[in-house]
Amino acid sequence: MAALSETDALDLLRHGRMEVEGRLADASNTTLRAILELDGVSARCVYKPVRGERPLWDFPDGTLAGREVSAYLVAAATGWDCVPPTVLREHGPLGPGACQLWIDEPEDAEPILGFVPPDELPDGWHRIMRAHDEDGSPYLLAHADDRGLSRLAVFDAVVNNADRKGGHILSTVDGGVRGVDHGVCFNVEPKLRTILWGWIGDPLPSEAVEVLGKLRAELLGSLGDALAEHLTIAEVNEVAVRIDALLTSGRFPAPSEDWPAVPWPPV
Repeated sequence: MAALSETDALDLLRHGRMEVEGRLADASNTTLRAILELDGVSARCVYKPVRGERPLWDFPDGTLAGREVSAYLVAAATGWDCVPPTVLREHGPLGPGACQLWIDEPEDAEPILGFVPPDELPDGWHRIMRAHDEDGSPYLLAHADDRGLSRLAVFDAVVNNADRKGGHILSTVDGGVRGVDHGVCFNVEPKLRTILWGWIGDPLPSEAVEVLGKLRAELLGSLGDALAEHLTIAEVNEVAVRIDALLTSGRFPAPSEDWPAVPWPPV
């Protein structure tokens, strides 16, 4: 099937007839894969109904679905195409929920992150942490020095992503990367937890500085209004605070001493 435009994808996600194919068993909340069809156009999606969300003590406001949609809104405003099209679908088999375009990863995609033996670390990869398997053999958690990953690292710092696992980073047929699973973002407390720590303290690329300035301006207008439909005013304001901090430092952030730096399991 030919790639959908963003506008067509959003229309399909909102209004397409949905047929559930099955449940993603590894997900902590109810997560369903489904097929959408509208006017002869079809595509797969991930559907996360609000009624299937487990309450989280540190995310008491709003819904995880609303945070998923908010992450997409910020990603769309960057122009980086780093999150698949996502909407809050009003009508689904299990009621309202987040609906996100399914991403098929190419079978021949080159790996860009994961655990590798120390003597097999690809040139240019960033080491994040050391580990051992059940037999005691050493491994490194590492990721490539990849433009798409660095963009995702900046995006995660903006949305305060508390759970950027390797399994939440998908390669695409066009050679890019997309981030998924953004239900635990936008907390007012610093909770950045990610495997993308390879650029700690490095200067932000000029394109990132430009994008952050654009985001900051848009928070005062349409983007801020759109986020306020799903987040508290305090959470929207903290997006601006995090952007200001990034622009002031001009560098990739470092982990907080008050919060685990890497999610578990990391991949």
